Amino acid sequence: MSGRAWIMGDGIDTDLLAPGAYMSGSLDTLSSHCLEALRPDFASAVRPGDIILAGASFGIGSSREQAAEALKHLGIRAIIARSLGGIFQRNALNLGLPAIACPALDLDGVDEFTSTDVDIAAGSLTIGRRQFATEALPDFLLAMIVDGGMLAHLSSQHAAGTTGVKGDVT
Repeated sequence: MSGRAWIMGDGIDTDLLAPGAYMSGSLDTLSSHCLEALRPDFASAVRPGDIILAGASFGIGSSREQAAEALKHLGIRAIIARSLGGIFQRNALNLGLPAIACPALDLDGVDEFTSTDVDIAAGSLTIGRRQFATEALPDFLLAMIVDGGMLAHLSSQHAAGTTGVKGDVT
């Protein structure tokens, strides 16, 4: 996948992504305030297919699924960061939004909106002429992303008569 890169620093927490003051409103309202304390123009300027490149600890903080949901609703296609909050990462993956760690990611000299290519199956990120290895996701998470998230993936497995569950679970 390819997209324009939004460059973010370290410590972007879920309160910045989904501000508490807007949690009781609609997803449209919540999303319109995504990152506004840091980047007031973000929600209005983001385009479908854009990619977030970030430093360490992206998505840390409270375990609100709405943080990932707001980014997906705005059209963010993937998040690649040096490290991610574990709950945020799983929430994003469950929604079909790739959120992938790239420990060696170096954003020095990377201009915002630079064309960026991510190959989640191969575990690679290309920014201009620079390449980075991303964390490898297991096949079941790749399938879940391709299907559009956990619920869509489980629905497609159910329709196909497979559950992915092996052995006696009683």
